[in-house]
Amino acid sequence: MTFARRRWLGATALGSLLAACKRGAPVADEGPRLLGATVRAYGERSTFETAKRSLDEDRFLEASQTRTPLGESVGVLTPSSLHYERHHSGVPQIDPAQHRLLIHGMVDRPTIFTLEDLRRLPSLSRIHFLECSGNSGVEWGAKPAPTAQMSHGLASCSEWTGVPLALLLAEAGVQQGAKWLMAEGADACKMARSLPIAKAMDDILVAWGQNGEALRPEQGYPLRLFVPGWEGNVSVKWLRRILVAEEPVMARDETAKYTDLMADGTARMFTFAMEAKSLITYPSGGQQVKPGFCEITGLAWSGAGTIRRVEVSTDGGKSWMDAALQQPVLSKAFTRFRAPWKWDGAACELQSRCTDESGYVQPAKESLVAVRGERSVYHYNGIKAWKIGADGSVSHV
Repeated sequence: MTFARRRWLGATALGSLLAACKRGAPVADEGPRLLGATVRAYGERSTFETAKRSLDEDRFLEASQTRTPLGESVGVLTPSSLHYERHHSGVPQIDPAQHRLLIHGMVDRPTIFTLEDLRRLPSLSRIHFLECSGNSGVEWGAKPAPTAQMSHGLASCSEWTGVPLALLLAEAGVQQGAKWLMAEGADACKMARSLPIAKAMDDILVAWGQNGEALRPEQGYPLRLFVPGWEGNVSVKWLRRILVAEEPVMARDETAKYTDLMADGTARMFTFAMEAKSLITYPSGGQQVKPGFCEITGLAWSGAGTIRRVEVSTDGGKSWMDAALQQPVLSKAFTRFRAPWKWDGAACELQSRCTDESGYVQPAKESLVAVRGERSVYHYNGIKAWKIGADGSVSHV
């Protein structure tokens, strides 16, 4: 084929591509080819990669949530497109130019911030996990979830970018005697949670960025609160108002929901911190292994700070070996652990347990039930076990 002929074919294909773009047609559907290569949008995953968030269809009418495919994850960062999502009344579409954040109540200078105002202030980026307090809630019952995604998929880890809330409170001038604040979202249900000001002065962010880009709408675009290490619902999305007060406001979502029901019928409130937790992601439920060398790997995290140790058992908890922690090990972030193992082909049970910097050791389910009973649906962090059958299939225990 002559050079002129090749140039003509390339120009024709490019012309078809531009025409398709002007019509708004999906590029992949048009299928034009440039010198034998299919043209596709830059940044799309390979069609051979199929990991996706799962939808809890049985809860769709109550509230929507999708789960991160932890069993297919690598490293510690969760892509924004795979980050778990939970909302109570739909995802609002908000024009960032029109959005405002009000700080009022027990402050000297009630202040309204635009997104432009916030972006002008000193910002920072931090890597932290985010976990729904209902993550692993099914594990309280007699039928554990069959996969890592369904048991632990309401947890993800991202790099979050924003301005420290402490800086905004300083601008507004917090008055003496103020001990709490209430954060409220711009979603239809006006999701609201009370938080101690001490936490706000420590590490809370007012975030507009995630993993190097703007927040996705499902993650609170254009603005959200991010509260490291604490249950996900306090990281109020679509943040529009912060009320500074002397006491918690006792909002609906911290009284009727998100409390821990105890065995005696009483309920614990404001159990904010997510305790140390680990999960083997390979081999895990729904996967298949072969006899021979196998690297056991998984994730560990704690709302109390860094993970100091992860142990792995291949005999149902009778004996334990230390796993290696992949660097960097960051505070209140996913930590990847790895342990070499040679499977002999016999049926066995895998477990992991972690220890955080406070010395807290992840408990077995029996220990949790002894303290909390079986009426709770929140804050489950018991050891998760996987059974490997003689045929190499992996299932829950």
